[in-house]
Amino acid sequence: MNDAISPSRYQLAEIGALLAEPARAAMLLTLIDGTARPAGELARAAGVGAATGSAHLKRLLEGGLLAVHEQGRHRYYRLANDDVAALLEALALPRTRPTLPTPAGGDRALRIARTCYSHLAGRLGVGLCDAMLARGFLLAASDGLRLQRTGADALIDAGLAEAPVHALLPLSGRGCLDWTERRLHLGGPLGVSLAHALLEAGWLRRRTGSRALQPSDDGLRRFAQLGVRLDGDG
Repeated sequence: MNDAISPSRYQLAEIGALLAEPARAAMLLTLIDGTARPAGELARAAGVGAATGSAHLKRLLEGGLLAVHEQGRHRYYRLANDDVAALLEALALPRTRPTLPTPAGGDRALRIARTCYSHLAGRLGVGLCDAMLARGFLLAASDGLRLQRTGADALIDAGLAEAPVHALLPLSGRGCLDWTERRLHLGGPLGVSLAHALLEAGWLRRRTGSRALQPSDDGLRRFAQLGVRLDGDG
C-alpha cells in the first residue's frame, strides 16, 4: 500500500494513532465511497467544529491516508487510494459473521451491495468475483487480477456495452477483503471501472445518502446470467 502503509512498526503505530481518534475515523468512513468532500462537510460528519476539523484533516494528509484536490479556492478531500479503503474495510471486519438485521434496516442494504472506494462490495460484489473466478473470466496475473477475453464476451452477452467492457481489458484488479462477507470482492482499477460500467448500464442504482447500492430487477437477471444470485438472506 504505497509508502503510507508499510510494514514499518513506527508507521503502523502512526496509522493506529490516526485511526484511534473517533472524529478522524468518522471522516475516513465518510469518504470510503470514493467521493471527494469539502472540509466543512467532513467536520459536520465528524461532529466537530471547523478549526478542529481542519487540524484532523491536516494530520490525515500528513499521514498519507487522505489526498486533496484544489479547484479554485475550494479544497476537496478524498481517500489517498483504494488501499486505504481496503484497510478501513478490513479493520471493520467483525470477529464473528454478523447477524443479518431486519429487512428494513439500512445495514442489510449495505450487506447486500455497496461501494467500497467506488468498487462493488457486499454479497453481490463477492458473488460476482466468485463467479468470474470460477468460470475463468478473471485470472491472476503478475500484477493482479485480469479480465479475460471470455469474461469480456460474457459481460457483453449479459448486456453491457462493448466500449466500456473493452476498456476493462488493459486494467488490473485485486481481491479486497469484504468486511461483511469475509471473502474477497474485486477491487483496484478494474473493480472501480467495472462497478462504474454496471451503474451506467442501470444494473445498479445509488441510494440517496448512503453507499448502499440497489440492484435493479433487470440487473438481477443479468447478474444471474453471469452466475450470480441473491437467493435468500443468508
